Amino acid sequence: MISQAQFDKEIEIIIANAVREDVGEGDHSSLACIPASAKGRAKLLVKDNGLIAGVEFAKQVFHYIDKDLKVETLIEDGSEVKKRDIVFYVEGSSQSILKAERLVLNAMQRMSAIATKTNEFVKKLEGTNTKILDTRKTTPGIRALEKWAVKIGGGVNHRFALYDMIMLKDNHIDFAGGITQAINKAKSYLQEKNLDLKIVVEARDFDEIKEILKCEGVYRILIDNFSYNDTRSAVELINNRFLTESSGGITLESVRKYAECGVDFVSSGALTHSVYNMDLSLKAV
Repeated sequence: MISQAQFDKEIEIIIANAVREDVGEGDHSSLACIPASAKGRAKLLVKDNGLIAGVEFAKQVFHYIDKDLKVETLIEDGSEVKKRDIVFYVEGSSQSILKAERLVLNAMQRMSAIATKTNEFVKKLEGTNTKILDTRKTTPGIRALEKWAVKIGGGVNHRFALYDMIMLKDNHIDFAGGITQAINKAKSYLQEKNLDLKIVVEARDFDEIKEILKCEGVYRILIDNFSYNDTRSAVELINNRFLTESSGGITLESVRKYAECGVDFVSSGALTHSVYNMDLSLKAV
């Protein structure tokens, strides 16, 4: 993953772009009927059950919109919530609260859904040594928010983007002329560019795993679309020489079985691409 400073910059970009998109030249609805001097107070009301996420992001949004807005936090990120819970109160300029409302809700509803789903996977893995990873199957433009939500839910972030890890998958291997060629070219490239990036290599069958095991400098083997029995055999074959990761259509129903095969990680795009937003609202009080 990228550094915290890079991640923080991504969040700043998301907020600035979202405000540009939603507010533009001004919130004319509020400007038309609410005096600039009006003060108000609103609560973040939960209308669903799950794990709350995005509280800290909401604070950043409110601060970006208006540094004088005050937030009183009652429930922190990563806490279980139920219907009618109040997560926080925000107080200050009524116009500012309304300007921030939709961005806060859109982000928190999606982040909470992702955190909730991730936590379901985490609970399925309790008692094993396997951790759940996210993927790059995220919503364009808000990847940082979605990966933040995965962490809040107890998951582990995979690479952030194409630039912070070497990940040699089927097409890279085929275009490079084979696994050994792809790995050697990747190592030479990293040396030439003076880059310190981990190398993950996807294996489609046992022959490819055996070929990877003949190479040096690999961080993790991605055991892709293997059956449970074959995954177990693959882990035995690798024998802790490299870290192992299972991927390929892994669901909440199947994740435990893959973990019991002994892999170090399981990755699932479903954490971010198949969620239903948690129902939240921001209500004046």
